[in-house]
Amino acid sequence: MCLIVFAYAPGSRYPLRLVANRDEFHQRPAAPLAQWQDAPAIVGGRDLEAGGSWLAVHERGRFAAVTNVRDSALKVAVDAPSRGQLVRDALEAADLTAWLEALAGGSGWRYAGFNLLVGDQARLWHLHRGGERLELNAVAPGVHGLSNATLNTPWPKLIAARQGLLAALRRRRWPQQALAAMADQAPADDAHLPDTGVGLALERSLSPAFIVGERYGTRATTWLEWDAEAGIMALGERRFGPGGAALGESLQRVGVVPAPNAGRCGDSRRAAT
Repeated sequence: MCLIVFAYAPGSRYPLRLVANRDEFHQRPAAPLAQWQDAPAIVGGRDLEAGGSWLAVHERGRFAAVTNVRDSALKVAVDAPSRGQLVRDALEAADLTAWLEALAGGSGWRYAGFNLLVGDQARLWHLHRGGERLELNAVAPGVHGLSNATLNTPWPKLIAARQGLLAALRRRRWPQQALAAMADQAPADDAHLPDTGVGLALERSLSPAFIVGERYGTRATTWLEWDAEAGIMALGERRFGPGGAALGESLQRVGVVPAPNAGRCGDSRRAAT
């Protein structure tokens, strides 16, 4: 994932509503949103090169998504594990809090830069691995955005997509208006571009919410609605190929089976530097 915006409202009928774009090289093989054959409790898209995912859910009532961190100063080992594996590991961890705290305590440095967003029926967490910071925080209720920096870094596409989500919820046009915001192909003004060390031309081409390219671009747009009253997580996915060509759409509904001791967390902030 390269752009995620979400409304987190614990204790409400809809504790999580989310839309996200996955940007990737078109030649990298992937499977569409579906139930995983080797792990039937998981539903999500799947990276067929490394076996992980960019966004998926588990029937026990758990959600996970990952974005890359774009920073040319990041030091990454040549044998760094796939960041997509973090999504599966988060969904299957027997003790989610202990697993997250182990990553924040130091094991997260093994990976290239990432943002991991993980939620269960009690809490939502954000784990950030940047160039100089490895930090775990509980996410406060509200409308948030995540791209290739850290939570709510005000990049133009994040601000616009977050506004689109807010408008969709206020005008009761969910998910249509939120999806429209994620389909915006307009680049940001040069004056508002971030400087992540990749050069102006590349910053410009990566600045839209929806990236169109022949080699690299937005491969999927996913939306998620967690209906706590009905005990259902609904997911939709729109897939795209080179040049932004539409390749298909999927919809899945996952019945939530409550897990014991979900969400135990003794501290909302753990960091390693």
